[in-house]
Amino acid sequence: MTEQANPLLQVRGLVKHFPTGGLWVGSHGRQAVKAVDGVDLDVGAGATLGIVGESGCGKSTLGRLLLRLIEPTAGQVRFDGEDILAMNASALRRVRRRMQMVFQDPFSSLNPRMTVGSALAEPLSLHRVVPAGQRRDRVAELLDMVGLAPDHAGRFPHEFSGGQRQRIGIARALAVEPRLIIGDEPVSALDVSIQAQIINLLKGLQKQLDLTLIVIAHDLAVVKHISDRVAVMYLGQVVELADTSDLFHEPRHPYTRALLSAIPLPDPGRRKRAEHLQGDVPSPSNPPTGCRFHTRCPHAVERCSIEAPTLETDNSGHAVACHLWRELPAAGAATLSEPSGSDNFHKRAAILEARRKQPAPA
Repeated sequence: MTEQANPLLQVRGLVKHFPTGGLWVGSHGRQAVKAVDGVDLDVGAGATLGIVGESGCGKSTLGRLLLRLIEPTAGQVRFDGEDILAMNASALRRVRRRMQMVFQDPFSSLNPRMTVGSALAEPLSLHRVVPAGQRRDRVAELLDMVGLAPDHAGRFPHEFSGGQRQRIGIARALAVEPRLIIGDEPVSALDVSIQAQIINLLKGLQKQLDLTLIVIAHDLAVVKHISDRVAVMYLGQVVELADTSDLFHEPRHPYTRALLSAIPLPDPGRRKRAEHLQGDVPSPSNPPTGCRFHTRCPHAVERCSIEAPTLETDNSGHAVACHLWRELPAAGAATLSEPSGSDNFHKRAAILEARRKQPAPA
């Protein structure tokens, strides 16, 4: 993989195995779920990396490892030049002010017994971001930044819609003035029209505050809209990594091609060739030998079942872990670049935001 110059976040050989109660057949010790199994990533300051894959591929576990919310089995995570996995509790608390997460379910991530104002003031107090006398003004400022009114500070989470609660979750993440925000499926629990607003809010805040974003999602339309680069994960490993336009117009890994071919076209009169996957996703506690995708790949040969491919990068920074990608027939760029129903994010979000700001009828 081509290394970026001075990346804000650098990940090398990151591994997380969750032990189970069973035993391997033989003498290999306890069985383990290989949730993340050797991930390398670079994320530049101010960039947006999208991480995509099927449920169970390890992308949410990866997000938590990057913030050290869970302890890794092996590997290195360097944030702004510092290895966060080698830090003690005091140093980790200091660096976590600069790294925050927005979770999938905004309701479960907010304390139902705390008002919004108290929830936003808590990290201000914990990290001593502003003096006590200025916290109320800072809470009002945070609410305004995410499109909510200052008088919402006195309300409780259950008094808000899902989209409004996610705005509060974003405001809470912004309270400590981070440099990096990781969104773990930040819009998957929301209506499609509200997803547009939240994604555009994140993009606007990124530009305004010079934020670096990592967005974990299974919705390819969301990833395409917000990301500069995309990492595709399968069974705990990154199988393809590229600039967003390159990935959507020239996917190289058979798994990426299958994901993209499943995007529905908005024109019911048009058809496109779908690349169907064989069988079910193997168990992460006992992944296949060789290429982990070979049991479902329509192009697999004997080598794929024996030898694990490395993540090979070309001069453009497009990386793929596949023995056969050069020999595969060209993917149809026109088909893959067709807009999905979610590609009108900007237009829809602008209309909805304008309606939301209109005064209520007397």
